[in-house]
Amino acid sequence: MKKVAIYARVSTDSQTVENQLQELHAVAQRNGWIVVQVFTDAGISGAKGRDKRPGYDALLKGVARKDFEMVMAWSVDRIGRSLPDLVSFLSEAHAKDVGVFLNQQGLDSSTSAGRAMFGMLGVFAEFERAMIRERIMAGLRRTSKKSGRKPMPDDRLDAIRRSLNGGLGVRATARLHRASPTTVIKIARETRAPECVRS
Repeated sequence: MKKVAIYARVSTDSQTVENQLQELHAVAQRNGWIVVQVFTDAGISGAKGRDKRPGYDALLKGVARKDFEMVMAWSVDRIGRSLPDLVSFLSEAHAKDVGVFLNQQGLDSSTSAGRAMFGMLGVFAEFERAMIRERIMAGLRRTSKKSGRKPMPDDRLDAIRRSLNGGLGVRATARLHRASPTTVIKIARETRAPECVRS
């Protein structure tokens, strides 16, 4: 008979894991599986990392030790909130030859159909990661466009250069042309004006 572990999680303290546990125990009994361990996280969001979910952390340690042959959970969102989270969990379990059963999705990675679904999930997870990266890069491009200063007009640049080359100091030039001293110093350095070090 197959040795299984159950993992149950609820997001708020007002919820209970009892319904999940009851249903999963019934599924195990119907399939002739022996429940050897039960792990729970109550009042903890699935978006939290492993270090914030003690039950999940203990489950993964059990997977690493191969304390059981399969992990049962009520639904995919009990494991994690994103597809990459699930694929990462499935990968860890698969590496240790531990099956995963998700009741609501009807996914059993110990079967050939379940393994095929696992492969499809990996493809979708990679697609999701690529989409997230693209959204981040697009956001950065928009931010840089909004925050970037307009280049200084050429006639103003020439006027600042003439003042510097004419012997006017950085601060005096900055005041005259209503520019920051930093900008004037930068222009002086770019034009190799010796006045860039004068005050």
